[in-house]
Amino acid sequence: MTLSNKVILPGQTIGIIGGGQLGRMIAIAAKAQGFRIAVLDPTEDSPCGQVSDIKVVGEYHDLEAIKQLAAVSDVITYEFENIDAAALDWLCHNTYVPQGTKLLEITQHRVKEKQAIQQAGVEVAPYAVIEKIEDIASNIESLGYPAVLKTARGGYDGKGQLVIREEKDIHQAKQLVDRGICVLEKWIPFQKEISVIIARSSLGETTVFPVGENIHIDNILHETIVPARISLTAQEQAIQKAQQIAESLELVGTLAVEMFLTENDTIFINELAPRPHNSGHYTIEACETSQFEQHIRAVCNWPLGKTELLKPAIMVNILGEHQEKVIKRIPKLGNWKVHLYGKKEAKIKRKMGHITVLCDSIEEALQEVEQSGIWNEVTELIGG
Repeated sequence: MTLSNKVILPGQTIGIIGGGQLGRMIAIAAKAQGFRIAVLDPTEDSPCGQVSDIKVVGEYHDLEAIKQLAAVSDVITYEFENIDAAALDWLCHNTYVPQGTKLLEITQHRVKEKQAIQQAGVEVAPYAVIEKIEDIASNIESLGYPAVLKTARGGYDGKGQLVIREEKDIHQAKQLVDRGICVLEKWIPFQKEISVIIARSSLGETTVFPVGENIHIDNILHETIVPARISLTAQEQAIQKAQQIAESLELVGTLAVEMFLTENDTIFINELAPRPHNSGHYTIEACETSQFEQHIRAVCNWPLGKTELLKPAIMVNILGEHQEKVIKRIPKLGNWKVHLYGKKEAKIKRKMGHITVLCDSIEEALQEVEQSGIWNEVTELIGG
């Protein structure tokens, strides 16, 4: 089935491809609105499976598992980009997938993604397509040092990337180039990393969440500060660019637009994620409608909710090396909102949960975070 004006109502079943924390939080939001949840994931005890009505245990490329999910679902959505293309194509021809395949195919490939962003009239960092190691040497002069080499497919949290700081670093790129087409990007001396979460229904109704300021450590999102500490001009530009992209790509569902902001308020788009996003977790407590409820509303063709920020917020990720100490500190956390994802194994650098702090101002929230005992534990563990 193609996109339509089909409305999914409470009591019907939403199928989710992917059983991670995003699927879990989508499911929790959907169940609060009366939906049943089915999930497809290779893990029997996945975070989303723990809160679902129906679990289909199978690989994402397993067409029989895909068919099982379709048989019990009235609508299908997904929590991550790297879905098997053949499986998704079957779904789109045999069941209701309002998000379709176009945006997913674009965001699965960095070259296509950059081209689509440019076609929407929005700037990306200057780049070159790299098919063989010699292409790096022939393009690095125009792009300049340092430059960032990224695999066109796959990669997250800094995986599949290499910073080339000088000529002698080029030989290290061979293992990435041997895996397939890559993108070589000019290094942008950004002042801040920001993101905009935007949602759109198949009827074209669009809402935008407040701009978030993102701080990364070791290429993993550490905290998101909302509202972002940027100028009004930069905020307006960021929202406008996200809206241009969503409209051009005919978004249905949720899209996270990650951006670089330079010192003179110039914005370059870094990446797109066609789903709820880590930098939008603050919306659960801090906004009138969370990104997860909004995603459900969009794919079920309900009117979208209001996205006003109720209070300034800071969201801090809990990684595997933090979880035990976080749990021990919970009796002393006061007004901290703790979310743990139910993952059995707490691996180093693995996202196990997040904490959100709400205050009357960003300054007060930052002070609360810095003075917290748990914050001290987290910053010590990450070397902050």
